Amino acid sequence: MIVLGLSGAVNHDASAALYIDGKLVAAAEEERFLRDKHAKGKMAYEATKYCLEQAGIRPDEIDIVAFPYAQIGLQSPARWHYAKRHWYAPDRALTALFSGNRRYWRNHKNVMKLLDDLGIDSKRVKFVPVEHHLAHASSAYHLSGFQEKTAIIGIDGKGEYATTFFGYGENGKIHKIKEFYDPDSLGGVYGAMTEYLGFEMLDGEFKVMGMAPYGDPNRFDFSRLIHCENGEFKVNTKLVNTVGFRRYKKDGKGYFFSPELIEWLGPMREGDEKDEPYIDYAASIQALLEKCALHLIDYYLGDIIRETGKVAYAGGVALNVKLNQRIIAMPGVKELFVQPASSDAGTAIGAASYASQLAGVPVEKMEHVYLGPSYTTQQCIDACERYTQPVSWQYLNDVCADTAKILADGNPVAWFQGRMEFGPRALGNRSILGSPNHSGVADRINAQIKYRERWRPFCPSMLDKVAPEILQTEHPSPYMTFTFDVAESWKSRIPEVVHEDGTARAQIVTRATNARYYELIEEMEKLTGNAVVLNTSLNRRGEPMVCSPTDALNMFFGSDLQYLVMEDILITK
Repeated sequence: MIVLGLSGAVNHDASAALYIDGKLVAAAEEERFLRDKHAKGKMAYEATKYCLEQAGIRPDEIDIVAFPYAQIGLQSPARWHYAKRHWYAPDRALTALFSGNRRYWRNHKNVMKLLDDLGIDSKRVKFVPVEHHLAHASSAYHLSGFQEKTAIIGIDGKGEYATTFFGYGENGKIHKIKEFYDPDSLGGVYGAMTEYLGFEMLDGEFKVMGMAPYGDPNRFDFSRLIHCENGEFKVNTKLVNTVGFRRYKKDGKGYFFSPELIEWLGPMREGDEKDEPYIDYAASIQALLEKCALHLIDYYLGDIIRETGKVAYAGGVALNVKLNQRIIAMPGVKELFVQPASSDAGTAIGAASYASQLAGVPVEKMEHVYLGPSYTTQQCIDACERYTQPVSWQYLNDVCADTAKILADGNPVAWFQGRMEFGPRALGNRSILGSPNHSGVADRINAQIKYRERWRPFCPSMLDKVAPEILQTEHPSPYMTFTFDVAESWKSRIPEVVHEDGTARAQIVTRATNARYYELIEEMEKLTGNAVVLNTSLNRRGEPMVCSPTDALNMFFGSDLQYLVMEDILITK
C-alpha cells in the first residue's frame, strides 16, 4: 500500500511524505526546492515529484492521499468557542458559525488540483482528511516506536480551530483527552511576543528562546497574558492573539498584539542586539510558556506519565527545546520522543502515518530523518563545471580525515553529504561545521557566514560513546530536540557550543544512522581529544537549508566560507 501525505494546510510549510507498506521512504519540504523559506501559500508540487522519483513509482500507483486538515462540524465545541471568544470581531465569529469549513474546502480544491496536475488523478485515489492535531499526534506517537501506553502532547499556534491537544496512544490507536481552541493558544501567545520582540513568526521563536537565558524572568510579571490554573487556560486577547481592530498596526502591517501591550511594555524591539529590557521580556515569556505547559501536561497526562513514563510530542511549540528539557525532568518521565519535524511540515508524515494505520498497515519507528534528495560525487562535479563562475575543486584522498584537519585548524567547513534532512535541523548532511574548542569560531560563523545575530547559540554533534559523560544523561537525542546541562568538566573543552545558561542542544550521532558523519567526528577526536563538532544548518539568514549542489555553491560564494566539502570533493576559494 502506498500513502502520500501532503502538508501546507495553514498556508505555510508545504511538504510531502511517502509511505510504502508502512515504511517512510521519502519526505521533503517544498521550500528546499523553491528556495523560498516556509513556501508560504504554496502546495507541495516539487516535494511530491521528488518523493515519487525517489521511490521509483508512478503517480497512478498511489493508493491513498492524506492531508492534515479536516471538516469540523457545527456540533463541535471548537467553532462555538471561537465565535464566543471573538465576540469583538463579529465578522469572524459569524463566519465560524455559518461557514466554519471555508478553509477546508479551499484546501480540498488545491489538493485535488495538485493530484490532477501531477497525474495522480483525484477521482481515482482515496483522499483521507486528517484533523490537524491528530496528524501532529500521529507523527509523534506512531513514529516513536513506543509499545507502552503513551502520553501524547500537541501544542502549536492553530490547526482548524484547535491549538492544544492532550491524549494517549495505546495499541496503535490515538485517544483524545482534551483540546483547547483558538484564541487560547500557547503557541499563539509565544508567536505574538516573538513579533513584539522584533522577529518574524515561524522563524523568530527560536531566537526568543535563544535570547531568554540572557534575561531575568523574575523582573517582569507576564501572568496577565494568560490565566492558567486547574487544568484551564485563557489568553488575554486585549493584549495578545488579537484580531481586527484590536491589533497594533505599524507601517501598514497588523501584528498579533494590541496597542495596550505597547503601552504596558514600551515600543517594539528593533535591530539585532540583545538589549534590556527585551532580554528580560524574552526570559519572562519563556518562563510563562514553561509554567503553563507543564501545568497542563501534568493535569491531563500526569497519571499516564507516571504509569508508563513514555511521552510523544509534536506541534510547533515542540521545537522549544528548553520546555522539552523541563518535560524530561517531570516526575515519572522515562523517555520523551519529539517528532523532529514538529512544525506543520511534519504533518505530511503525520497525516500519511495516520491514514496508513487507519487502513490496517502499521508504520515503522522513525530511525532517522535523512529522507531528502542525495547527489553523487559526479553530480557535484558537474554542478561545479557548469557554475556561473570558475570553481576550484579537488578530490579528497580521505574525506573525513582531511576535513577534520581543516576543522581542527580553526576553519569552518560547509559539509554536504548524502540525503538531505527533513525538518528544521541540520543533522550532519547539510551542515556548517566548526571545532567547538576554537575560541571565536561561533562568532565568525554568525558574522561572516550565516549573517545572523551574534548572540545566537550553536549546537554540538557528539558521538554516542561520549554523550552520557557530556550531557549527564542516557536520554536519547538524535534530532537536536532537547537541551541538556553540560557537565562542568566539558564546558571549557567545548565552549563554542555551550549556551549562556550552561546548556547545549545536542545531537547524539550513531554509526548506524550516519556512518560518514560519525567517522568525521572520530577523526576530530584524534586531533582535538573531543568527539564533538559544532554543527549549524547550511544556509544563510532568511534562506531555506541547502538542497542541491548548486544551492551549496550559491551559499558558498555568497558568504565568507573558505571550504566546502561535497561528497568526495573539496571546493576552496
